[in-house]
Amino acid sequence: MSIKLPIPITRRSLVVTIAAVALGLSSLFPAATAAQTAATQPKPTIVLVHGAWADASSWNRVTKRLQRQGYSVMALANPLRGMTSDSAYIASILATIPGPIVLVAHSYGGAVITNAATGNPNVKALVYVAAFIPDTGEVATDLLKFPGSLLVLPPNPDATLTARPFPGGVDFYVNTEPFRKIFAADLPTEKTALMAAGQRPLALAAFTDASGPPAWKTIPSWALVATQDNTIGTANTRFMARRAAPSRTVEIDASHAVLLSHPDAVVDLIHKAIRGI
Repeated sequence: MSIKLPIPITRRSLVVTIAAVALGLSSLFPAATAAQTAATQPKPTIVLVHGAWADASSWNRVTKRLQRQGYSVMALANPLRGMTSDSAYIASILATIPGPIVLVAHSYGGAVITNAATGNPNVKALVYVAAFIPDTGEVATDLLKFPGSLLVLPPNPDATLTARPFPGGVDFYVNTEPFRKIFAADLPTEKTALMAAGQRPLALAAFTDASGPPAWKTIPSWALVATQDNTIGTANTRFMARRAAPSRTVEIDASHAVLLSHPDAVVDLIHKAIRGI
């Protein structure tokens, strides 16, 4: 018994058929290859840099969430000695980290990472959380151009900061009474009382050092604006965020200490940065 084929199979038709099938299958491979690449790509190291009058523990609620998701996290100790020296210190640590880095900063830490990340090819994204985002030559006082900040330096009679000399310089502390209103009005009073008592001082150089070439001009950046920010001032953070990350800025109804009061929103923004690299 023989089977009749509707079209005779010749060597030429067989080659054409195989080529057509191969061409059809090849169109599926790019998507599969991209998916495989994404799956095998190493997760970035997430480096967190705290701001003024704080320490690395201010990132604890964010760190805990990221670690549960399998990320390697480093919450660095920002020296708070001045933009120039602090940036050099953080840059020296970044230089020891292999693989991709997502660099995240709060408050004054934003000015530090803006300088520390410049020239480091491993830093794939910058995330600014209620942070300073300076341009070349700017100092902290330049970036308080709009109303909203309740930081007032002595000798102004309405000063909310106290100056305390140390050998070789001057440190500033936020006065205890206005601390909660300035820094963290959406946190419990008991919590902010502890924060005020344990605050780390900020040296005068943090206010006077000029920023260098900004990393945000070459590295994709994301920003969070806290709409109740009385430290930098909401209008100031909004101006800087929209200048550095015009299409990647979110706003949260929170105090300056948004990383403590709304850690999920901060983690969500970090996830957006990770997906964007």
